Amino acid sequence: MAGIRWPPEDSELHHARVPSGVDLISDDDRSVAADSWSIKSDYGSTLDDEQRHVDASEALSTGVRAASDYSSDKEAPDADVEPSVLGLQSYWDATYADELANFHEHGHTGEVWFGADVMDIVTTWTKNLCINISQGRMENLDDEVSPESESVEQIANDLSTWSVLDIGTGNGLLLQGLAKKGFSDMTGTDYSEGAIDLARNLAERDGFNNIRFLVDDVLETKLERQFRLVMDKGTLDAIGLHPDGPMKRIMYWDSVSRLVAPGGILVITSCNHTKDELVQEVDSLKQRRLSASPDADTSNDHGAFKDLSPFRYLSHIRSYPTFMFGGSEGSRVATVAFLRS
Repeated sequence: MAGIRWPPEDSELHHARVPSGVDLISDDDRSVAADSWSIKSDYGSTLDDEQRHVDASEALSTGVRAASDYSSDKEAPDADVEPSVLGLQSYWDATYADELANFHEHGHTGEVWFGADVMDIVTTWTKNLCINISQGRMENLDDEVSPESESVEQIANDLSTWSVLDIGTGNGLLLQGLAKKGFSDMTGTDYSEGAIDLARNLAERDGFNNIRFLVDDVLETKLERQFRLVMDKGTLDAIGLHPDGPMKRIMYWDSVSRLVAPGGILVITSCNHTKDELVQEVDSLKQRRLSASPDADTSNDHGAFKDLSPFRYLSHIRSYPTFMFGGSEGSRVATVAFLRS
């Protein structure tokens, strides 16, 4: 899972941008990293890997700007994020090998990515969001669900209908947090075997034996199941740090659009993108698909149009602490929910 140590308040506007360079390999710098993402999977792919890269490369060559080129609150677009060692599988394999050894020797949990406070905000907000959707309260998605408004039995019944997938699960602590809120059908995937070994050990120790953990590559996933709720806490951030970041981001959106069930939601937590930038990235997905199928927007085939525009903005967390810099207000973390068409 992605982690961040809060920088000094005057160090950044809106978000703490992840540094790059080979010097980012100390234990402290590990906490800035995003979730493990997918580069290569030992378990193969549901699609031809070479074709995936061809498709992504063709999409990049169409002239549609990558979402990282957009900035909703700046006059000029941001420069591309520089590649970093945080975008290498070897970095994460080494990280989780260290954390797994520390667990076996000392019982240490490892990093609470993004911090415990952020994780609690995300899990509580996600629970309320799912319950309100289950109850048809689409106009009040962010309302807090209390025992006065919903019985314990009703809450448990609502959450039992939500199958959950955490992509780039790392140590699996986000799923443990969701389990404490009442979710029960949960799966965590990560391309790092060390991460999955650690997550399984922690879940067993902490009594969360119902959580399934699988070694799987989100970009080259072998999962055939779709999920009503897909969580991403830092995975998209990490993809942007790979040397082929723009191409892999395209592959990411193609993959998650298959993993989220129709009517389900994708919840992205990022320390590297604002809410508006994440929304713009979803818009660029639609633009890219429409440019590849210019006649689709006039087609009467509703199913085909949904595939071209798979996600739309649903809601975002508004309760993160904010700060002022240069006359602008921002926060260091953004969490945004998108509804799958």
